[in-house]
Amino acid sequence: MGTGLETFDLNHKLRSARQASGLSQQEVAQSIGVPRTAITQIEAGNRSVSSLELSKLAALFLCSVSDLLPENPSHNDQDVLLVLHRAAPTLKHDPSAREEVARCVNLCRDGLLLKHLLGTEPRLAAPNYEFPTPRSSGQAVSQGEDAATQERRRLGIGNAPIVEISELIASQGIWAASLALPSDMSGMFVRHSSIGCVVLVNSSHARGRKRFSYAHEYAHALFDRDRNVAVSETVNSEEMIEKRANAFAAAFLMPRNGMYEALRNLDKGMPLRQELTVFNVANNDRTNASLRPPPGSQQINFKDVAMLAHHFGVGYRAALLRLQSLGFVSHKESPKLLRQQGFGRQVLQVLGMSPDMEDAEEPKYWDRELRSEIANLAIEAHRREEISRGRVLELSSALRIPGDELLRLSEVARTG
Repeated sequence: MGTGLETFDLNHKLRSARQASGLSQQEVAQSIGVPRTAITQIEAGNRSVSSLELSKLAALFLCSVSDLLPENPSHNDQDVLLVLHRAAPTLKHDPSAREEVARCVNLCRDGLLLKHLLGTEPRLAAPNYEFPTPRSSGQAVSQGEDAATQERRRLGIGNAPIVEISELIASQGIWAASLALPSDMSGMFVRHSSIGCVVLVNSSHARGRKRFSYAHEYAHALFDRDRNVAVSETVNSEEMIEKRANAFAAAFLMPRNGMYEALRNLDKGMPLRQELTVFNVANNDRTNASLRPPPGSQQINFKDVAMLAHHFGVGYRAALLRLQSLGFVSHKESPKLLRQQGFGRQVLQVLGMSPDMEDAEEPKYWDRELRSEIANLAIEAHRREEISRGRVLELSSALRIPGDELLRLSEVARTG
């Protein structure tokens, strides 16, 4: 069952439950099949408790496992919220956002507790890119693009578009969710022993921007893991680590070679003049030639920008800036193309392609990745009889899932 459940405040609850039941440490030890010294060490907080032992103790004390687990945020969780609020003072002035962040923190805490109960040690698969803090914008961009290329290679996704960025982040052992943050805050990365690593993005932003924010905060998880909190908002957008995260996000979502391939599929991106040399077997010499595309055929227009944005699942503006950084659009052309964004949206509609990357996502999808992961853990924990029906209902309330539905699924999984 793994190394066992961490003590948190569990030792105090176990001692209180034993005393309330009128049992001695020796009687408890005999009932669950461990030496009396083990109970002494558990109640002193010097020994962890396995999930099987915890289930036996709950049955002995006539309570549920959830009754023995912390009901309120532990000291560590209070610490992470305090640290987070210090790093993002704008949360103080937005009660609803503060409440949502606290809810997500508590959900991550619940998820970590469930993993301990199931004997599943949390694993962070994402590497830590130990690049020095960039001293210039050029160095920040270079580091971000290099890491994006390495990360795509490590994940084995080549130059293909990333379909679900939140799922990819979750697969690396990082909690991921979107929630209602202050409007000038695009997202944040949080790391703490009580919750693990968490990426949060602003749910009110358009889907394309949210995907970019997910990639941006993932960059903080790869570069800035020595920080407890990294907040991305308007006031710190010029910081070098923010510029590095932006460069990573652009290259991660729209890889250089992937952009070249997509442009070629649109019959764009060819050089204005291509020199060709072939060997002439008749005179043992070479023949030189040049190839020029039709005049104006390689100019990028609003249709091309919109098609690329749709292909890579980003916003029109993000695709335009990426084209500019790769040299396909000049600084002079960029303002005009930006003004034509509405025509790009119309092109996608006429062609039957969804332009919803520029629209906000429905609330029911905001934190689906986090909710589905924790719901799955809850169902599995109930199936193994590690948590009670009451605990399933408690979790369903936090997950905003109808309690009877989650409980029914848990019972079906349990009975087979």
